[in-house]
Order: sequence, then C-alpha cells, then structure tokens
Amino acid sequence: MYAASATMNKDDFFLPHGKLNIRRLARFISLIEDNPEEAQADLAQVYCENHQALLLGITGPPGVGKSTLTDRLIAHYRSLDKKVAVIAVDASSPFTGGAILGDRIRMSSHATDAEVFIRSMGSRGNLGGLAPATMDVMNLLTSVGFDVVLIESVGVGQTEVDIMHLVDTVLLVLMPGLGDDVQALKAGMMEIADIFVINKADKPGAQQLQSEIAMLLSLRQERLAWTPPIVETVATEARGIEALTAAIAQHSEYLNSRHAEEKQRKRDHRFQRMVQQKILTLALHFLQDNQAYQQWAREASAAAVNPYAAMRDFENHIKLKWEV
Repeated sequence: MYAASATMNKDDFFLPHGKLNIRRLARFISLIEDNPEEAQADLAQVYCENHQALLLGITGPPGVGKSTLTDRLIAHYRSLDKKVAVIAVDASSPFTGGAILGDRIRMSSHATDAEVFIRSMGSRGNLGGLAPATMDVMNLLTSVGFDVVLIESVGVGQTEVDIMHLVDTVLLVLMPGLGDDVQALKAGMMEIADIFVINKADKPGAQQLQSEIAMLLSLRQERLAWTPPIVETVATEARGIEALTAAIAQHSEYLNSRHAEEKQRKRDHRFQRMVQQKILTLALHFLQDNQAYQQWAREASAAAVNPYAAMRDFENHIKLKWEV
C-alpha cells in the first residue's frame, strides 16, 4: 500500500543509481486513481513544469489500430533515446472499474525497456474518452522526466473530445471501410484533429477516405490556422511512421514558434478543469456532511416533487461565498 508523505518530491521516485522507481510510480498512480484527494498533497510537492515534454493524444473509433500505432511511435521515440510513457485508456469493467481491454498486450515488446512506462487506466464511466485521473497522471509523468507522453483514448465516437484540451497534438486515427461513419464523426471528432492518420492504408478505400477528409477540411479551411495533414500508415508493418513523426514534429514547431497562445490556452483549460473538479469534490463533501441538506433531500424525494421545482428550492438553500 502506498503511504503518502507531505515531504515528497520527485527525487523520491528515483532509485539511488538514478533509475526511475517503476514500482513506486505505479503505486502512486493507483493512489491517484483510487483516492485522488489523498494524492493531492504529494502531487503538489512532485509537480514541476516540463515544457520540453511532447504530449500526444491518439484517438479514433474502435478497431482502427490505435494501440499498434502507439507501439510503433514508442519504438520511434526510443530510437531517438527519448523516455516514453503511455496512458492507455480502456473501457472499464462495470463491476471493478478497472480496464478490461488491456492495450498493454499490444505493446508488450517494450515490457523490458526501463525507459518505457505503460499504464492502462479504466475510463470508469467517464464520457469524454479519458479516465478521470488522466490529467493528474500526465502531470506526474512529465514531472518525473518523461520526454514523450502518449495518451491513447478509449475508442470514441462523435462527442468524446476531452483529449484535445489535454495534449499538444491530437492524432485522429481512421481506417478505410468506415463509410458513413466519417460523416457522423465530422460534427465532433473531425474538429479536434491536428493530424489525420489513415491506418490500414493497404486496404481498399484508402484513397476515397483521404478524399473525404480533404473535402471536409476544405469546408472549414478559412477557420484553420493550421491545416491538418493526412498521413497514411500501415502500423502492423511500420509503414508511414516516419511521415507521421515528421508531421508531429512540424505541428510541435508550429506551436512553439508561432502559436504560444495556443499552448497557453490548453494550460488554462487544464487549470480550469482542475478547479471545477475541486469545486465539485468540495461541494459533494459538504452535502454528504450536511444534515440539513440530507433532511431536505429525503423530504423532496418522499414527496415526489417536480424535479425542476426542487432544484429551484435547492438553489435557495445553497449560498456560495468566495473568501479572500
């Protein structure tokens, strides 16, 4: 069991010879997932800015080969001697809340590499394609010195776009044969991509899919400061990976050299999300401990009142005050 310490700092995650203590890191991530409030004090001690870290999000519908593509990206960045961490968000077991797909199986070739850390996390019912603890874990991984953090979202559809606010570069992975699914995706997912990846590009229909994406991009060309490139890959054969990593590097250069405000906007959003989560946590604790609220809730429920009228009544009972 992990023991929290008010005096922890990032050096505590390293062994005497300088290697990362993977077991301690994994235990602390479990604490973040299971008891985030208890982890907050240590996270505050450990956290430090790592502006050089590359934050990549990999998202797309189920079955397009996201995990295999992630495995190839790990191999590429390790060839450059980069320390790589992966957060693989899977669908959750409805009974335990744990991840049930086990994307780490597809990345098992890196299991013995001490400079690669792969963690599967259950989405725990979160509708945004990520796990609730994803941001905290990402901040921990960059703080302890990982150069590249890859976040692979659970297989998503039209509205699960949280990943765009968390990372610097979003790869939207598609594949030939999706058909009308591309049209269905355009209202949500198609808006968040920094790079389009057509994986399994050796299958029939790759050229048609590329044309459909290009057409959708042309419809919003005037609103785009960055035009997302379309890269074809066959991840199982490592084809197209060099072109993909070159596109990632170009987007990073674009953000760093000309659009620092975009990175700042993402940082602002991450902070806002943390504030919102903290307010929600504090409010839930208050309600759970407040006997007057519990009595009101029981009476309202027993009377089977109009829920909208009950919410108006609730608002009259609750007053928020900001103390400075």
